[in-house]
Amino acid sequence: MASLYESPKLLGEYLLLHYGSVEEIGIEALPVDQVVFKKPFPLRCVQHLLDTNLLPGESTALELGCSVGAAAFELARTCAHVEASDYSDSFINAAERLKQEGRLDAIRVQQGDRTEPFTAVVPPDIDRSRVSFSVQDATALPEPLGPLDVVLAANLICRLPDPEALLKRFTDLVKPGGQLLLTTPFTWLEEFTPRDRWIGGTTTGPSSEEELTRRLSPHFRLHRRVDLPFLIREHERKYQLGIALGTSWIRQ
Repeated sequence: MASLYESPKLLGEYLLLHYGSVEEIGIEALPVDQVVFKKPFPLRCVQHLLDTNLLPGESTALELGCSVGAAAFELARTCAHVEASDYSDSFINAAERLKQEGRLDAIRVQQGDRTEPFTAVVPPDIDRSRVSFSVQDATALPEPLGPLDVVLAANLICRLPDPEALLKRFTDLVKPGGQLLLTTPFTWLEEFTPRDRWIGGTTTGPSSEEELTRRLSPHFRLHRRVDLPFLIREHERKYQLGIALGTSWIRQ
């Protein structure tokens, strides 16, 4: 599935999702509240779900499925070290350039072959040296890894061929008292996840939220729950609007 995320067009879309301004993402006729894109979705994932009051000094974090890195950089505001990985070489190459240079020139599609340049920029007050990026398969993570104070997986679960393999690792990845931050729109598609490996969502079983809770609750306590809308701009007249379920869990 990594090849689905290697095109320059898709890279531009995700750089916009992570770093785009209101002017670069929206148009006046867009019939959604600016709250959806006024602050980038990855930043809202961290800011709404992470409880900084529970972090120890010199805390460590791991982000799985980090895409082009904005949430990892946001975690670095409060975590001394952040490991961030994604399955896409293109995304990690972009994230690494953002770490090294603090900015990256990209394109956004207007119509057909017509594009306009924009620049993704990491906020200058973030210590980018706290973040390390790598290419990893979230369902086959290396050993040993963790335990850590924070683990984030944003919109990742329903894009894995075997989400259960990741759910089983969370117990070892998160320290007792640590935080597991998850967001997902539960968009189950057989091109990503075989139907028999979906976490809920079938006609004969529970909802995905119910099933996710059932599988996590033996080792985690639900701490926060919030809906997190996001907007992916494909071109100036086509957008994808989604609403991710955001949850944070405390490792027991």
